[in-house]
Amino acid sequence: MAQNAFQPLQGMSDLTDPELGVWRRIEGKAREVFARYGFDEIRAPILERADLFERSLGETTDVVTKEMYSFTDRGDRRVTLRPEGTAGVVRYVAGRGPEAQDARLYYIGPMFRAEKPQAGRKRQFHQIGVEAIGPPDPYADAECIALQMRLLAEWGLSDCALQVNTRGLPEDQRAVSQVLRERLGPRQAQLCEDCTRRLDMNIYRVLDCKQERCREIVAELPPLTEFMCEPSRAHFAQVRAALEQIGLPVNVTPKLVRGFDYYVHTVWEITHGALGAQDALSGGGRYTLRFGQKQIEGVGFAIGVERVVAALQTKAAQAESCAQAPELWLVSLGKEAIRQNFALLEQVRANGLRCGMLFGGRGMKAQMRAANKSGATRVVIRGPDEIEKDLFILKDMQGGGQRTLSRQQLENELDVN
Repeated sequence: MAQNAFQPLQGMSDLTDPELGVWRRIEGKAREVFARYGFDEIRAPILERADLFERSLGETTDVVTKEMYSFTDRGDRRVTLRPEGTAGVVRYVAGRGPEAQDARLYYIGPMFRAEKPQAGRKRQFHQIGVEAIGPPDPYADAECIALQMRLLAEWGLSDCALQVNTRGLPEDQRAVSQVLRERLGPRQAQLCEDCTRRLDMNIYRVLDCKQERCREIVAELPPLTEFMCEPSRAHFAQVRAALEQIGLPVNVTPKLVRGFDYYVHTVWEITHGALGAQDALSGGGRYTLRFGQKQIEGVGFAIGVERVVAALQTKAAQAESCAQAPELWLVSLGKEAIRQNFALLEQVRANGLRCGMLFGGRGMKAQMRAANKSGATRVVIRGPDEIEKDLFILKDMQGGGQRTLSRQQLENELDVN
């Protein structure tokens, strides 16, 4: 049997302890917080009819055109492994009738997209999300954002950045699309291949392109709210006011549109610096979806569990690194300095301080680089002159200042005897 026969498919992962323990804690805290906000769990099928996502997400979106796992089952039906959670939940709500008009539901589970595997993107990934069904209301949007930020904070990710924008009403989107065609059409030759195609198929997606040249062109566009009606602008202003009222900082990002066609009014994205270039943790927005004669309105979000785990692990590694950093580093110039500093090294450690020292007779620059890399806050430097006079140069690695101390002064400074 080939060696790779024991490996999962590309873009998919086995989950075991101890990492799985982190997942269980994340999921447990999510259920606790959702109950506090009045949400009940739903476990929708992983497999749905393909047209559910084609109609909901938009036939020209990247997910539908490039990324869905779709196939024909035994009944000759086209089915799809769910690429996101909203469409299945709204399908359930549409089938329940009036009793589900104000449903507040959350889900936890795997999603599937045939993306190119890379850091922060897997073909089987997991999301935790909520859907609050109901007509447009600025306070409902603000509550959903507040819930998301509360959940992230209780997971230990309080230092997130929130970006918000508005897509406006469907009639606004038609007006905005026309403006975008007028502004971007003359520059079509400068756009990437995907954006050239999007000009006719889904022009909003140009705003979300990650290609540097396209981003530069988009940055020159005026704020899209200038082309929206007064009710849309008022809704967005009330959302921002509600968020500010509860102390959530609002970063308005005029070109933020999110990737699916069902969004109206408020959209948002939450990022975290621990994730590097792929810094999006989660996103959400208000939406309108039609099922036959039924129109379902709501607001919700989805959080990528893998990304939350990655951010938590990065923060934990940084915290552990800081916790384990030496409080003192000894720099020795000459054999006698090495000999005496070795004795001092053990004396300092015996008194409970974390202390480091580079062996091998390395030069001053190499030892200072090692001290800096270790994260030590203070460095003791000793050369032939200091050894002869029994003195110690104590350097502050943060402030940059240094002092020359006697042995007694150093012991008092370090509380070492």
